[in-house]
Amino acid sequence: MITLLVGTVLERDLAHVDVLTSGGVGYTLAIPLSTFEALPKVGEAVRLHTHLVVKEDGWQLFGFGTTYERNVFVRLLQAKGFGPQLALNMLSALSAERLVRAIRERDVATLQQVKGLGKKKADQLILDLADKLDDLQRGATSMTTTGGVGVDDAVRALQSLGYAIPEAEAGIRAALDAGEGKDGTAALIRAALARLGAR
Repeated sequence: MITLLVGTVLERDLAHVDVLTSGGVGYTLAIPLSTFEALPKVGEAVRLHTHLVVKEDGWQLFGFGTTYERNVFVRLLQAKGFGPQLALNMLSALSAERLVRAIRERDVATLQQVKGLGKKKADQLILDLADKLDDLQRGATSMTTTGGVGVDDAVRALQSLGYAIPEAEAGIRAALDAGEGKDGTAALIRAALARLGAR
């Protein structure tokens, strides 16, 4: 089983990233929007947590910026009628944290914000998983490295300043989405703090 991939970004778009490993092997990974937002530029190093889905018609590799996001994806696949593409769409529409919270709280309205997820599917998801998510520990996990920027280090720094992990990651994501904080970890922390302070 392939669980981690470290290499160089060859190509990237909203749904896929091509990574070349140091051994000269190239991989195409399907990714959620949240992972795309944190990807480094083409030619830069990247570290992705992966899950391999094997089907009769082929194999498909999925990549995620954090182990938590990957674990949520794997858990979604355990729900009746939920395949990898729908699970990926869910993680693109909602953050992993918000998605887990919506399932636990049986928040059908939030779940229906995902394209292709109607009320019947949302109800099925809640039925299958609402009481089976307690073992998914948020914790500090390894997000995608963005051009030398230590996202993990930035999260820990914000934690030391009193921010909860989901709040810290939301601030970091907002900064990265705006193209800020890519000149190093310190710059990312400052940009995230500015975003969090503006709320």
